[in-house]
Amino acid sequence: MDHATAVADRIDGYAAAMLSIARAEGEQEELVYEIHAASTALASHGELVETLKDPRVPAERKQAIVDDLLAGRARPVTVAAIGFLVSSGQSKHLGAIAARLAEMSAETEGELVAEVRAPMELDADQVERLRLALEQATNRRVQVKVIVDPSVIGGVVTKVGDTVLDGSIQSRFVELREHWG
Repeated sequence: MDHATAVADRIDGYAAAMLSIARAEGEQEELVYEIHAASTALASHGELVETLKDPRVPAERKQAIVDDLLAGRARPVTVAAIGFLVSSGQSKHLGAIAARLAEMSAETEGELVAEVRAPMELDADQVERLRLALEQATNRRVQVKVIVDPSVIGGVVTKVGDTVLDGSIQSRFVELREHWG
């Protein structure tokens, strides 16, 4: 088994374990949302991510960092789940585990997950309109997961499965440049 396959299998295993915990707690939707939101928030703080990945930092210190960051913002089971992933050395894969967890959760509900990257937070109405448009396009129920990504210049970039729909201004400029040469 090559390294990439081993990593993918490990990500799947952790995501499946998180899904089992969520089901056992009866809070599947909430836990999936909170883990996704927490992993997105953590990813935006490079120095913090490096600290959580650093094998020289004791597991107790990493757990304390997670507790400090998420206490009062997430359910205790979410804090414990993320703390477990961090202390297990999976900080660098937290985003991938959260994404795979969302996919697995959606699959159990017969839904697709749309990962939407936007330069700023979208309001509930924008998310709902996007969800409805994606459901119409795919003929399936869709869960929308928004990731605030300042590198997206205007518009949004949406990934549903292997399909990427780039509605950013940056991609429009590239298209214009290619067309006008």
